Parts: sequence; C-alpha cells; structure tokens
Amino acid sequence: MWQNPVDIASRDLYYGPGGKAHEPHGLFTFEKEDMGGSNPKFDIVDQDGVKWRVKMGDEARPETAASRLVWAVGYFANEDYFMPELHVQKMPRLRRGRDLVSRDGTVRNVRLKRHLKDEKKIGIWRWVDNPFTGTREWYGLRVLMAVINNWDLKDPNNSVYQARQAPEQRYAVSDIGASFGTTGLSWTLRGNLNAYSHSKWIKRISPGFIDFNVPSWPALNRWIGQRIPIDDARWIGHLLALLSPHQIRDAFRAAGYSNQEVEGFSRVVERRIGELEGL
Repeated sequence: MWQNPVDIASRDLYYGPGGKAHEPHGLFTFEKEDMGGSNPKFDIVDQDGVKWRVKMGDEARPETAASRLVWAVGYFANEDYFMPELHVQKMPRLRRGRDLVSRDGTVRNVRLKRHLKDEKKIGIWRWVDNPFTGTREWYGLRVLMAVINNWDLKDPNNSVYQARQAPEQRYAVSDIGASFGTTGLSWTLRGNLNAYSHSKWIKRISPGFIDFNVPSWPALNRWIGQRIPIDDARWIGHLLALLSPHQIRDAFRAAGYSNQEVEGFSRVVERRIGELEGL
C-alpha cells in the first residue's frame, strides 16, 4: 500500500509516477469500449503497442491531479496523464459518451491511464478489512482522501495488482476522480474549485482523534473519515508538507486547469496540510 518516499522533495508532480518517459504520444487506435463504472471509458493502443484506458467526463482532470498527490507521499497510484485533445483512429460510435467524440475521432479533456506490463490486476480490496487495517499507513490514506475530498470510497474503486517480476502485491485506490469538489455525493461538482474551497473538511477534534466530513452523507463508507488517530493524521501531514508550492501546483497544471484554478486548488491543499501539521 505504501513505500517510504525518501525523495518527496524531488518528485516530479507534473508527469507523475510514470514520468515524462511514459507520457502518451504518437498515433492511437481504438481497441474496445469499457462499460464499467459511471464515466464513459474506452481502451486504445498507441503506435508502440502500449495500451491505455481513456476516461472522459468530469473526472478526467481531478483524477490526474489526485494521482500525483497520492503518489508523491508514497502510496501506489496509476500512471495517469491528462490530454486536452486526443485523436483516435478507427473510432466507432460509442454506447456511452458518444456526444463527447467528434466525427473525426477527436475527444477532448480526457485522462489516459497506462497499462503496465509488469503488473496484473488480481482483484479489489476492502477498506474495512485488508492486510493494512489499523496501521499508520492505512489511517494516513484515509486522511489523504479527506485532503482531496474524495467522497467515492466504495470498495470496487480499490485495486490489488500483482507484480509480475517480484513476489509483491500492490494495493491502490485506483479510481480517485470524485475529488476536489464537495465532501459528499455530487455527480457535477468534481474538480470544482468553488465547491472545494468552501467545503468544511474537518468535523471535530477530540482527545487523541480527529473526524473529517469526507466522505459525508449520502456517500458510502462514511466511517472512513472518522476517528483517525491524531498522530497518524499529523504523520501524513508532515509528509505532504515536504512538497514545495511548485510541486503542488504542478499536480494541477498536469490536469489542465487554468492558472487561476491551479492557484486556487493549491492554496486549499496547502491550507489543509498546515492544519494537519498543527494538530
């Protein structure tokens, strides 16, 4: 679930876990449509044979930014890239999201997730019962979901990957697009600066524990944001505090936000980091 990020201060949050070397480029050809989840998605293959999953809709930007902040402090994250414009060869008429595709196969403002050959998805993991339940890292991930206002914390959004070249299983929150908006269920306010900046994320602080409003009613698994040991919340806050203002802004620049939005989102994140450090 977590690896010690000894290089936090030097991590490139613009290109994220995949780095510049893995960013999408060249020609892309349609492979198949994916009908899972609530957002329209389809798979493509690039000219080098690399497979990508394309997500359209409101989650493309927030998921790209969120993946970088999650990865920056040591948690596993997908290699996500935002593309303002993507041209796909042999693009058919999709069953979902067809109104987002131009006649020439061009789609705009999409997230591309790279398929890694050295790992295979073997299942999902449950928030309430997993090998890391009760650990500092488990609590830290719960706090991190509150920092980014990720309210869609249902178990099917968590993936377990088996590394092909090592006896290692990687636990990741693989769908984090419902972030940077409201604290609870909203299909329209994801990646919304006004909603994010005006949301109340801390519910209460009691002796030894802190409760967050993320996720809030009527979202699933409301308990995830509650009764977090203050020491563990402070721990993840210290890790986040190692990020420079430039790194945090790079995470939002990578997601295609405007300069004003980049600054606005970054200031909220910085304020929340400061609150964690001050616990």
